[in-house]
Amino acid sequence: MKNWASGILITRRRKLWGFAFGIALALGLSACFAPIIDGASQTDTALTEPAPTPGSHAETGPSIPENEPTPLGNAPMRLTIPTPGAEPISDWRPPLYPVPWAISPHDHFYFIRPIAANEVNWPLASYRYGGTFFQDVVHSGVDIPGSMGTPIVAAGNGTVVWADWGFFSGWRENKKDPYGQAVVIEHDFGYQGQKLYTVYAHMSRIDAIEGQWVQAGEQIGLVGDTGQTTGAHLHFEIRLNENTFYNTYNPELWIAPPQGWGVLAGFVGNEKGEPQRHVRVDVLSYESGRLRAVRSYGPKVVNGDAYYQENVVLSDLPAGWYELRITYEDVIYPEQIQIFPGQVSYFRFVGREGYTLGFPEEPGLKALTPAP
Repeated sequence: MKNWASGILITRRRKLWGFAFGIALALGLSACFAPIIDGASQTDTALTEPAPTPGSHAETGPSIPENEPTPLGNAPMRLTIPTPGAEPISDWRPPLYPVPWAISPHDHFYFIRPIAANEVNWPLASYRYGGTFFQDVVHSGVDIPGSMGTPIVAAGNGTVVWADWGFFSGWRENKKDPYGQAVVIEHDFGYQGQKLYTVYAHMSRIDAIEGQWVQAGEQIGLVGDTGQTTGAHLHFEIRLNENTFYNTYNPELWIAPPQGWGVLAGFVGNEKGEPQRHVRVDVLSYESGRLRAVRSYGPKVVNGDAYYQENVVLSDLPAGWYELRITYEDVIYPEQIQIFPGQVSYFRFVGREGYTLGFPEEPGLKALTPAP
């Protein structure tokens, strides 16, 4: 394993699983879809339901006073450059932070986007990691909408370990495999001594071969609609330690954000600390008035980061002040939080006890779903 940037990175074939699980996965991947590409709509992460109206004991928070101190007082470092401002009206986005990028010792923005910046290259808002399309079938990656034939590039340096049909089943002649034509890269770098893999699925054409070393930004194929999908797009996964379906993690915590933008991660649970599934979190920008929304992870084959132990992530937020709103037992709980450029801002919500802001004091236990 190679190490990148001193002090930042520490640094097969698959088995056939049960028939029933194969059907469930096929359903889950068939939920991958790509809507009509419309730049303005793709930047809006709001879900279909209307935003909740504040209730009797949860009113909209006040404006942020000038020179208000950061609520994340235990953060190891906080940058405030560039100065947060109003969100751009157009679909133009700043360039990404150069990878590897990790201000906090627990962050790992190691990958570029697998679609170039001249195309839509951010995750589909309505079907993020951990999202549910069919009951109890959750999404193991993110979908990046794109037109047929859009170039796909390697998200980091590494060696191609799969480039064919049949990635899930392990049978290369399986043209009905839910991943369709897929490429998998084992990267030259890892995280805390564990290997990292990226998966690129539903390709219309593969431009790489097994054993080939590729570098970040090198074209490895074209966007397509092969496999279980309803339209052309790229399904992208991050796998840590082992190259299996049970070892996926949220790509939005691994892909570098645009410069001046940050990432929101959190845990939504009840008073016992048990995670709450499919809970909607509204994220309102004080500066632009724009409302975004995201849901907490579904069950089973999704994993929280070893440190954050999150079950909700919303990336690509321009730096600035936001209001969170979570409805719990028919009561709306608001909280103010600041998004910092190039970093993760974290919250923890535990039912009627409300929010705790700031990073976890100690790394959480790694929550992996046990294999059947």
